[in-house]
Amino acid sequence: MSSYPRVATFKTVESFREYLAKLGLTIECDGTIETAPSSPLAQPLEVDGFRVGNRFTIHPMEGWDAEDDGRPSELVRRRWCNFGRSGAKWIWGGEAMAVLADARANPNQLLINEQTQDGLAKLLEETLKTHRDEVGSTDDLLVGFQLTHSGRFSKPFRKDKPEPKILYRHPVLDRKFGLGDDYPLLTDDEIRHIIERFIAAGKIAEDCGAQFVDVKHCHGYLGHEFLSSYTRPGPYGGSFENRTRFLREVVEGIRATTKNIKIGVRVSALDLIPFHPDPDQQEGTKLGPGIPDEFSGPYDFGFGVNTDEPTNYDLTEPGKFIALLKELGIRMLNLSCGSPYYNPHIQRPALFPPSDGYQPPEDPLVGCARQIEVTAALKKRFPEMTIVGTAYSYLQEYLPHVAQWAMRTGSVDSVGLGRVVLSYPTLPKDVLENGRLETKRICRTFSDCTTGPRNGMISGCFPLDPFYRELPEAEQLKRVKAEFR
Repeated sequence: MSSYPRVATFKTVESFREYLAKLGLTIECDGTIETAPSSPLAQPLEVDGFRVGNRFTIHPMEGWDAEDDGRPSELVRRRWCNFGRSGAKWIWGGEAMAVLADARANPNQLLINEQTQDGLAKLLEETLKTHRDEVGSTDDLLVGFQLTHSGRFSKPFRKDKPEPKILYRHPVLDRKFGLGDDYPLLTDDEIRHIIERFIAAGKIAEDCGAQFVDVKHCHGYLGHEFLSSYTRPGPYGGSFENRTRFLREVVEGIRATTKNIKIGVRVSALDLIPFHPDPDQQEGTKLGPGIPDEFSGPYDFGFGVNTDEPTNYDLTEPGKFIALLKELGIRMLNLSCGSPYYNPHIQRPALFPPSDGYQPPEDPLVGCARQIEVTAALKKRFPEMTIVGTAYSYLQEYLPHVAQWAMRTGSVDSVGLGRVVLSYPTLPKDVLENGRLETKRICRTFSDCTTGPRNGMISGCFPLDPFYRELPEAEQLKRVKAEFR
């Protein structure tokens, strides 16, 4: 079974650079971490008419610990306040908020509706207050809400009971997740109702004080699945125009019912065929490395996939999608890829897989480079778009070095941070103020923050966050991990 060196084993920038070159990767890194005000990461950024204070963004992450009715819990508030104290000046959504109760990816995901509005407004207020108290002015802080429908990966009422909402028959994913040929598709009327709830959520977000909303189109959820609905008949499938009708109708509705709120989109700009653990390379309970699922014929079931070679990507349609965003007057774009449910090695590169994943089939640095390179290519093609990049967490000690290089070369406008802020929320602040990282707090991509909720627990950084390490779930999680590693 393949093994790859841990990033922490590279003790100098030069040794890390040499390894990147050995892998044949084009990403580079600066020699030192610069501090504000001269650091490329400290420079302000004009975002759709708003001046953002620096080049760090906190990515939206899916929460598993809201109250049963979708209101923010104490755990949610703790996490959001950490976002506020991070030092990042762009908080892209905080975390995914489902627009309908049956659209949740888990029974404890945040909901955005009339009943949760007061709680969400207070959550945002507490986040802003924390930022003012510990970082400074919020005049240059941009905060939005991410609006989502979990679609094929809905699990809204029981942690052990999926209730998928699908748009078309997907021969690989239907088989992978046990959906029969008679499993119902969302009707056009049901889609119109979902659109109405996205529009209503946009108005609620504005009333809560959010400056923008993200109409989520990534990671295999409903918005993303619309983009690959080539085989769906009717007004929401087939042609590119039909497959983007959902986006266009949501955007039109939000703009008609709000005053000033901005709109952004997080999209999976590339995808590959689903992967699964290689059973021939399993060692005891240790998962095998990922291999592509079997499929013959043109693969017309992915957005940004090469239909003839679905282990490769194709940016033709993602380019058309970004051009459409331009036409719609949307300038905020957050780029990701794939899905954590069926090809996590490209979506969030990690050395250690979650319990429902597989061992990495490539050095995770290859996955980081893939996303950084694709982002750079799309930024070059669409310079007028303000683009947030993804896949930096696995870079660990060298995250700031690569981020500075990417910023200096114009490869991206803002560096997005996801998993790493669970273990190390003040990483942006430490980089900009001190020019160094606290190595004991750096995310090592153990995937506990995914394995936990995949097994019915809350999500958090159990290895590195003392708060989570002392919870009863920490021991339960160790037992779960011992079964598959």
